Amino acid sequence: MSVEPVRAEASGAGGWFIADLADRTSAGIAAAVSRQIRTGALAPGARLPTVREVARELKVSPATVNQAWRALAAAGAIVARGRAGTFVGAPATTAVGRYQRLHPPSCSTFRIDLSRGTPDPELLPDLGAALRDLTRNQANDLAADYLGEAVLPELAAKVRADWPFRAERLAVLDGALDAVDRMLSTHVRLGDAVAVEDPCFPPFLDLLARLGARPIPVRMDESGLLPEELARAVTEHEASCLILQPRAQNPTGVSLTARRIRELSDVLHGADTLIIEDDHSAGIAAAPLRSLGSRLPGRTVHIRSYSKSHGADLRLAVVGGPAELLDPVIERRMLGAGWTSRLLQRVLLSMLDDETAVHAVTTARAEYRRRSAELRRALAMRGITVARGDGINLWLPVADENAAMISLAAAGIKAAPGGPFIVGDYPPTDHLRITISPLTDADLDWLTTELAAATTAAPTYRRIRRS
Repeated sequence: MSVEPVRAEASGAGGWFIADLADRTSAGIAAAVSRQIRTGALAPGARLPTVREVARELKVSPATVNQAWRALAAAGAIVARGRAGTFVGAPATTAVGRYQRLHPPSCSTFRIDLSRGTPDPELLPDLGAALRDLTRNQANDLAADYLGEAVLPELAAKVRADWPFRAERLAVLDGALDAVDRMLSTHVRLGDAVAVEDPCFPPFLDLLARLGARPIPVRMDESGLLPEELARAVTEHEASCLILQPRAQNPTGVSLTARRIRELSDVLHGADTLIIEDDHSAGIAAAPLRSLGSRLPGRTVHIRSYSKSHGADLRLAVVGGPAELLDPVIERRMLGAGWTSRLLQRVLLSMLDDETAVHAVTTARAEYRRRSAELRRALAMRGITVARGDGINLWLPVADENAAMISLAAAGIKAAPGGPFIVGDYPPTDHLRITISPLTDADLDWLTTELAAATTAAPTYRRIRRS
């Protein structure tokens, strides 16, 4: 729901109040105050009126204003100082994001890098054939058209054929993360609670932090999100949005089961929660796709990425869902990038139709599954159990994250720390994310030995773990 412009006026309390506000719910009030802060109408340190003063001016209950204030405080926009009153917070300093901590810039001298979470370049389809298929006339026709279809009709027809539910609207965006970013920026407001998987893909948490939204962790088991945890996020925290990865979840490799889809949809039935599904490993995931959109199509936006299956530099993801949810994203994008290159869309379409490229993706899927199984089997022979997963990542349990990272680095192995994936500050157990795409049969024996040793590596300091 859009919020009409507000005006700030002086109040008898020496602060300000907002008037002419169309959306007088707690979310609307929080959004209006947040806008005043972002535009500078409310300077850092400005004293806010009391909850009762705002409630009286807006003709709403104090409870409604109090809820808005709590959302703003949770996002760091305002600060309560007891009897002194409530004040606009100081601008937050930009901290190093989780994704940057996961992939810090460095001059790598590692023998093998298992930290990147990217596919094996040797297993990607050959782009050359698709580029040759893009004739000069086709290229010129597409490149010259500013006002053509944003999505190639042939590509739309191709992806609709196996979309997990009937999508009212399709869009092509610049990769899955771009799609998640645009959906969140359009539909999530400051102070909103957003349910996320725990562990979670770090960029999702970075995006929510920049929006001032509150991530609500939802734990998982081998079948996906725990229904009782999601119910808590929806009922107790009033989560307005849910972000999930339906298969080959990064970092755990977990895929949703059919039974879990039914259980989660039962939890979400009757709620207004927006569902954003990121199928980032489409094509290379062995598990069948199961979507909440099959049961809740009116509130589900599904994202299918082609980065891991066909190449990251294509920067292509197809997004499908209700027009009510996607049209605002599409309309806003027309004021900027406008559309994703139809030349690249044509290249992808060519590969989706080409038997050789299709065979390459099928081969990659089988090979990733084989490498993952071989590594898990070799670790099991050394007494290390790793839960079965899909895709290109393993979630390796270790006694201590830092000690394990140091142990592997000494052996010339780079891994991804588990900390950035954890929603809270103190994970109950430690893990590393291991990407299996660089693994070769020649590496298996020595690599497994070093990974097994790293799982039991002890820190040189006493660590206090909070429950």
